[in-house]
Amino acid sequence: MSDKVSFGYEQVSPEEKTERVGAVFSSVAARYDIMNDAMSGGMHRLWKDRFVRRVKPQPGEAVLDMAGGTGDIAFRMAARGAEVTVADINQDMLDVGIERAMERGIDGLSWSCQNAEELTYPRGTFDAYTIVFGIRNVTHIARALAEAHRVLKHGGRFYCMEFSTTQWPGFKQVYDLYSHRLMPKMGKVIAQDEDSYRYLAESIRRFPKMEDFEAMIRQAGFANTRVEPILGGAVAIHSGWKI
Repeated sequence: MSDKVSFGYEQVSPEEKTERVGAVFSSVAARYDIMNDAMSGGMHRLWKDRFVRRVKPQPGEAVLDMAGGTGDIAFRMAARGAEVTVADINQDMLDVGIERAMERGIDGLSWSCQNAEELTYPRGTFDAYTIVFGIRNVTHIARALAEAHRVLKHGGRFYCMEFSTTQWPGFKQVYDLYSHRLMPKMGKVIAQDEDSYRYLAESIRRFPKMEDFEAMIRQAGFANTRVEPILGGAVAIHSGWKI
């Protein structure tokens, strides 16, 4: 019998988690970016700009943006000349991204429905692998990290930005109150979906602490790993290299 995995604060089968996470993102896809602005006060845009500066995408580089759904990271990297493949397990999220790209006149992106745990790309395909606010929703994180390592070229780099646990005294209590009490209510008002945003808040709390996730990245085979906390670790940029 399969081991149980976390879906927010619930313990469910891996198959059920995959199905329920898919339902969450299908539900919120159309208003996902509006909710990001509302929940972060627009700060997610600054975090994403900072993230892309760390990745340093170069003209002609092949980049896989996993869980890239609505295109926020891909658009920024494409503007720097990178050849970006946007991958997501959820076609509804990809459809939103494709529509946004068409509205903005952004050409040259590749879009692909992919499971982060079982990518269809050959070994050593990409110069960089990015995943932003997506890996905590993966059913088996270690498998996704192993796949990221596999599809990168030697010398390739892994960059992940994810919510984590803030270390700032006092702010942690405020942040916990916000994420557990206010975030679901905002989801109900703006996206007409309180339950999905309750899961998203719970999934943040269940995600490994920064040092534990960095250890998982090293276990997947990455070297020279690094963590850059933002807001004391409420958000963190993780990186590693395939050497």
